[in-house]
Amino acid sequence: MEREIIQTLDGSTTIHLKEWDECYHSKHGAIQEAQHVFIKNGLSLFENQSVSILEIGFGTGLNAFITFLEAKKLNQTINYVGVEAYPVSAAEVLAMNYVAELNAGNEIQIFEKMHESNWDEKMLLNPDFELTKRKQFFDQIEDVEKFDLIYFDAFGYRVQPELWSTAIFQKMYDALKPKGKLVTYAARGVVKRSMIEVGFTVEKLAGPPGKREMFRASKG
Repeated sequence: MEREIIQTLDGSTTIHLKEWDECYHSKHGAIQEAQHVFIKNGLSLFENQSVSILEIGFGTGLNAFITFLEAKKLNQTINYVGVEAYPVSAAEVLAMNYVAELNAGNEIQIFEKMHESNWDEKMLLNPDFELTKRKQFFDQIEDVEKFDLIYFDAFGYRVQPELWSTAIFQKMYDALKPKGKLVTYAARGVVKRSMIEVGFTVEKLAGPPGKREMFRASKG
């Protein structure tokens, strides 16, 4: 599938899949979307805590890198697991401008290490942030009550509806600890129904720039 690096409206970059006309992040702002959906409405709920995070769609590493930066401000210890079936290439990673756009030049080595680390091995990025990248399909996830928070950042329902099925959300529900949260940019009725069917309580929240709404789901 043909891919290209494009700039989103907030100045940050993303990968565009031409055949699907689908992007890894919002065209309205990759960084803005990550900050709003995953940090403001997810990570910030766990201030001053140890947090285990499962990311569905590690992709460019943007969500992981922003989480690394924000966790310092929120006084958190993070165990981060990113699942990705099709890792981005080194060339694509080098084309991403996240370090500059986030004014995080002093952490450029962390962003590079996130991508240079071996798959399926734990890496300690600093004393408070442990990263494991798992190369697997989402339907292969078998974790049980391991995570406090899930970043559900799969490709959109329009192009991959199977990633938003009841079966996948059952795996997400099982992977969360009691009182755990799942946040996603999605706000389709069919997605909400699948979440509710497996036991989630679903909130509809204001979406990031360019999107009216998003979902946050809670277990118990």
